[in-house]
Amino acid sequence: MVDLVATLTRWPTDLSAVPAGVSALEVRADLVGDLAPEALRFPGAVRYVLRSRAYGGRADDPPRRRHARLIAAARRYDRVDLEADRDLVPAVLAGVPARQRRICWHGRALPLDDLRARFRAMAAVPAAAYLLAPEAPTVEDALVPLHLLAELGRTDVTAYGTGPAGTWSRLLAPWFGTPVVTGPADGVAGGAGTVDGDGALSVQRLWADYGFPAVTAPRALCGMVGKAAPSFTRMLNRACRAHGGEAWYLPFLVPAVAGFRTGFWPAVPDGLDALGMPVRGLTVSAPLKEAALAVADEAAPAAWASGAANALVRRRDRWRAETTDSTAVVAVLRRAGVRVGGRAVAVVGCGGAGRAAAVALARRGADVTLVNRSEARGRLAGDLLGLRYAPLASFTPRGAAVVVHATPAAAEVPFPVHRLGRGAVVVDLVFTPGRTALVTAARRHGVLTIDGHAVLRAEARQQFRLLTSQREGVRHVSHSAP
Repeated sequence: MVDLVATLTRWPTDLSAVPAGVSALEVRADLVGDLAPEALRFPGAVRYVLRSRAYGGRADDPPRRRHARLIAAARRYDRVDLEADRDLVPAVLAGVPARQRRICWHGRALPLDDLRARFRAMAAVPAAAYLLAPEAPTVEDALVPLHLLAELGRTDVTAYGTGPAGTWSRLLAPWFGTPVVTGPADGVAGGAGTVDGDGALSVQRLWADYGFPAVTAPRALCGMVGKAAPSFTRMLNRACRAHGGEAWYLPFLVPAVAGFRTGFWPAVPDGLDALGMPVRGLTVSAPLKEAALAVADEAAPAAWASGAANALVRRRDRWRAETTDSTAVVAVLRRAGVRVGGRAVAVVGCGGAGRAAAVALARRGADVTLVNRSEARGRLAGDLLGLRYAPLASFTPRGAAVVVHATPAAAEVPFPVHRLGRGAVVVDLVFTPGRTALVTAARRHGVLTIDGHAVLRAEARQQFRLLTSQREGVRHVSHSAP
């Protein structure tokens, strides 16, 4: 059992929305002020945090005033955070008993030797708990605090990488001795599916998506590598939980190809293997799909033919490149009762997803034309796949039974929808919280439209099967809202 702690970052906040499993409330006094604990009416322990600007907070009190606030907090709160660089002075240590102290350090990313030395200096001062939170500019930087935890073997030390690239390390830290997992109480998610710049998931997501505090260690890991995709990650992880929690699905934020080839791969899978947390499979998002194919030991025919992969699956010691971009498009068309054999199909966009969809549709007998804004890239894709190419600037969908939109454009209509014929179908691969401009225009024109939400659910079902080799949990994905 791990303590689930809610961080109060705004006041007033409706604490009735905090999950029942939350055992403590952490008050960020640098954000909400020195609240009276009894006024919060919280049934569990209440902790005091006065994060300085040097540690990423907003407190800028002079030392005398800061130390007075900490000493006063010790008389009202159950625990008080003391910053290793400014609070370990005789007056504060005399006023805050060791049983109430958590000694904290926030700073830049450090190699393991330096982080180890930092902890030794902190541990020289008695405390109930210790926190080390180095920045994690990259996913691989977040491995370092986990290695420290595994080495220490203690249950009074919390360590993880901060920032969106370190979110995954917060989730795994409890399996290496960290006694708590912390998230903002208000549940208002920001960039990369986290609530603040620290990379912390809200307590609502920690409870609903990962099952904290009553969880058991996963036997294997899966994850999303690439740009943030909170809805997709949520669906896959909930499916994993529904199947018994044997695998966890984690967010690995790697926004650029260079970071994938020179940092993430193979350092993170190998590093997690060394920690006893084997990686079973990875979903790979744009713009990493071509790079994923390049690093694989072998490739499925569809991935090879399209020149891109959106999944890397581990079988024993070999990594196999796969793609579900192709099968997801076929699946949503089949579900809608749309036949493609012998019919004209246009695929707008020649990236990894567009090429994979074109390959699958052509193999099912469709007469496929590739459409792209860049002529050089479009002709290259056409030559690679043996398909016709048409420039987007002059493309008209007249005569196409199905148009698949596979560019990132969400706010513009990429082709003249009013020229679609009766009975035409538009499949939009773009996923946004609301409707894209294309979906809105196509539905206004009376065209059957399959939006990115439906495609996302189909992708999630197929990724679950592929990465976990399981089928039973798929029904939990199919009814999950994005």
